[in-house]
Amino acid sequence: MRGQPKSGAVWFEIPCADLDRAARFYETILDRRMHREEFGEPRDLMRVFPAAPGGVTGALVKRPFRKPGRGGTMVYLNCDGELDAVIGRVREAGGLILMPRTAIPGHGAFACLKDSEGNHIGLHTSI
Repeated sequence: MRGQPKSGAVWFEIPCADLDRAARFYETILDRRMHREEFGEPRDLMRVFPAAPGGVTGALVKRPFRKPGRGGTMVYLNCDGELDAVIGRVREAGGLILMPRTAIPGHGAFACLKDSEGNHIGLHTSI
């Protein structure tokens, strides 16, 4: 086993039906501007919460496989350079890969899974 990672979580997503409306809501309540990001194919649209360099942040997202509601917020767990190994253990542990390893230019890579309880969880590595 490796040592303790710097952080247990590296990213979060809050699903929304109307991205602009949700961004206005969070910008209003937090009194901070969010910035727009696009990546992947098909293009994922998101509004990213501001954070200091190296800090944990997240985004509002509109994706067909994520719906707003009680089970909506998604946490990304830090795989600290072990993303492929973690992905390789998901099925054996009783989970299902929902999105394979996907590069995030300048930010590493991520994958999404369904755990043994039916929760959708993200995995992330910065390398």
